Amino acid sequence: MLETTHLRDGVDERITEFAARREALEDADRYFYLQSTTGPVNHTVTMADGRRMVMLASYSYLGLIGHPAIDEAAILAIQRYGTGAGGVRLLTGTSDLHERLEARIARFSNREDACVYSSGYATNVAIITALVGPGDLVLMDKLDHASIVDGCLLSGAKWRTYRHNDMDHLERLLRDAAGRYGTVLVVADSVFSMDGDVMDLPRTKELCERYGARLMVDEAHSIGALGATGHGIEEHFDMVGSIDLKMGTLSKSIPSVGGYCAASAPVIDYLRHNSRPFIFSAALPPAQAAAAIAAFDVIESEPWRVERLHALQESYASGLRAQGWDTMHASTCIVPVLVGDEAKTMDLTRMLFDAGVFVCPIVHPAVPRGTERLRTCLMATHTDEDVAFVLNAFEECGRRLGLI
Repeated sequence: MLETTHLRDGVDERITEFAARREALEDADRYFYLQSTTGPVNHTVTMADGRRMVMLASYSYLGLIGHPAIDEAAILAIQRYGTGAGGVRLLTGTSDLHERLEARIARFSNREDACVYSSGYATNVAIITALVGPGDLVLMDKLDHASIVDGCLLSGAKWRTYRHNDMDHLERLLRDAAGRYGTVLVVADSVFSMDGDVMDLPRTKELCERYGARLMVDEAHSIGALGATGHGIEEHFDMVGSIDLKMGTLSKSIPSVGGYCAASAPVIDYLRHNSRPFIFSAALPPAQAAAAIAAFDVIESEPWRVERLHALQESYASGLRAQGWDTMHASTCIVPVLVGDEAKTMDLTRMLFDAGVFVCPIVHPAVPRGTERLRTCLMATHTDEDVAFVLNAFEECGRRLGLI
């Protein structure tokens, strides 16, 4: 009884501390989370209060939300299949839509097969917990997504991080692990969501082959955004077929929901029967599966979107740098704007919001103290006028705050 009371008191204390912090942010007009919008999110967005803003924080990199062909596919799926799957995939929840989606992902990824999950987060947890456990080792980039960390924690495997994109550090860890573990799994994001830079796939693959490790890559932020035709990290480096386990999401460039693993047929068959998030989570609703299928088709049939995104990211990032902003090592459509101070980051966010630019402040604990920043994300549908408007706003607000 005493232990239960102590736990409740501890929880109450944390809730009270959080409430006070949130109230302080709101009082200072520095609370920017859970912002309500109406209508589809595209290069511009309508806020709940009716204001129109340039969207600079969406993961819809190709601007496919609201695409007529994708919307039509979702509507037809509801008319034919209804709104839900009615069960988990392993038992009653699999339809021909799910099978078509997995086959489409496999073709897009140049893999034998693919397995779809209810979210990207669940996908990383599913892959890691199904493939490694006690007696195994996972080595991950220090900036990998939280879902990868949680997958390691739940797996029971030992795990260590290597310094961000530091291949010499990764090699030392692989050398130290030689002969000590049943399986060694190296996991890295393809594009790092807070920094906007790209993993070193050529060197990572070389090290995995040399030391007998499996390679898993999280392509959440690279599908649709990286590579000449948006096919991701392997296309970017001209290394198709080099990754053992390709994880991706259906909620960023693909305007749906869910996640997937694309790999060899035996691996995927194993995951379908042994990964708990597949066995115990409801199947994707029909509309979401159909929308995802259509989206993969659109990426390949409308290559101008990827071309436009790549052109925009260069002109936008160079424009920021010309003003004196530090965009770190960004080389993708995710462009951080380093501020280095939490209060100033929040002040800059407020000024940009008031100017009509929807941006996201990234502060501790999401990033280390002293590296607070705005994370800005481009979309293929941003117009030249949008970019000019945003750059003018950054320059005016930055000068008013003495940041540039």
